[in-house]
Amino acid sequence: MTISPIHIIGGGMAGTEAAWQLLKQNIPVILHEMRGVKSTNAHHTDGLAELVCSNSFRSDDAEYNAVGLLHQEMRHMGSLMMEAAEQTKVPAGSALAVDRDLFSQYVQEKLLAHPLFTLERGEIETIPPEEWGNVIIATGPLTSDSLAAAVLKITGTDELQFFDAIAPIIYKETIDFDKAWFQSRYNKGANEDGTGGADYINCPMSKDQYYQFIDAITDAEKSDYKEWEQDIPFFEGCMPIEVMAERGRETLSFGPMKPVGLDNPHSDERPYAVVQLRQDNHLGTLYNMVGFQTKLKYNFQKEIFRRIPGLENAEFARLGGLHRNTFINSPKLLDTQLRLKLMPRIRFAGQITGVEGYVESGAMGILAGFFLGAEISGRTISAPPVVTAFGALINHITGGHIEGAGTAKTFQPMNVNFGIMPPLEEKKMLQDGKMKKIKRKDRKPLKSKRALEALNHWLNQAKHSADE
Repeated sequence: MTISPIHIIGGGMAGTEAAWQLLKQNIPVILHEMRGVKSTNAHHTDGLAELVCSNSFRSDDAEYNAVGLLHQEMRHMGSLMMEAAEQTKVPAGSALAVDRDLFSQYVQEKLLAHPLFTLERGEIETIPPEEWGNVIIATGPLTSDSLAAAVLKITGTDELQFFDAIAPIIYKETIDFDKAWFQSRYNKGANEDGTGGADYINCPMSKDQYYQFIDAITDAEKSDYKEWEQDIPFFEGCMPIEVMAERGRETLSFGPMKPVGLDNPHSDERPYAVVQLRQDNHLGTLYNMVGFQTKLKYNFQKEIFRRIPGLENAEFARLGGLHRNTFINSPKLLDTQLRLKLMPRIRFAGQITGVEGYVESGAMGILAGFFLGAEISGRTISAPPVVTAFGALINHITGGHIEGAGTAKTFQPMNVNFGIMPPLEEKKMLQDGKMKKIKRKDRKPLKSKRALEALNHWLNQAKHSADE
């Protein structure tokens, strides 16, 4: 049987990983990359899988770091990215870092050496026609204006974003509830019997604490915008906190930090300002700081935000930011196979789906290629279990974000982290011959062990479906 080639648009991490997964299944691929004909504002070469911002794939610790776990899951699925990293890595402690030129060269040469692979240089300006058949769009955060316009046309003007305005996201278990409490302003949403109306976590500040906090924000160093980010619009609804603070010391206390309608159960003193956190995922493990999008440098964010009562020991699933990034409203537009619901022959992969980072982009490319290969061969496979790093990312971008489904305004890109994975079902484990409560330091290794076991079981099921 002759198999028509799959067209992949974009030669970054996601596009090259998707191509490799298909080639491994003996499915021909035509990879379209515009660099070499038309450059972007960020890239410096025309090489496939060029690393733009950093040469690091972050931590390689598969026990205690979710990105390290994702590395390991990618290796289990025959990742070209991880193979290239192993061959081109440079000393970086517990992190996985590479020689970026050698890395790109390795990926490109490996693909070009495959007899079923074709590289075509040139910009794809529209959604490919029906005769192209199945297509994977993996154009990344700097999708060309013409293709972005074409995506807008078929998905709707509210379903494509061009910049991130992201508030920090915190692991709920690291919040101190001896100082913080649950309550909505004026108990809005409460039922007649008094239940409900407690959708937000509230962290109170005295007047002195508030002024010290504002001074710290205005004095802290901010990240610079890259040249192509200079025209990012500041909407009033996503104004960086440091911009609001510079408008006047009381601006935040009358904005996202207003204390009205809240009663602190830990004190009779009325708070001068309150930081509110809102649930960010259906699992209830992550909470975002309402109205706290920022361009403060990461080290300053950690230091300043841990001054907030209740957040002294906060651990961050991600820090705040505001930068150019093209991404679709995946919870509304994509199914769990990364297909466009309105046009299932089109799949999306990489950062354009709402994941962040080289590794996460590559992971979505792996899944897009894996899913499509199974579909072509007539196999039916489910998405990876949500307890895996792969499955957690798929779940986040296709519905795990609590306000994401159908709401482009609230869905924001996410790095992989343990907070998007379900909590451990077991509360105790055998230690020294006795069943004891699982300590916080033991939770991550147990989640990693659970993830790899679930992924291998899922891969075995996929293999058996291929053999039948």
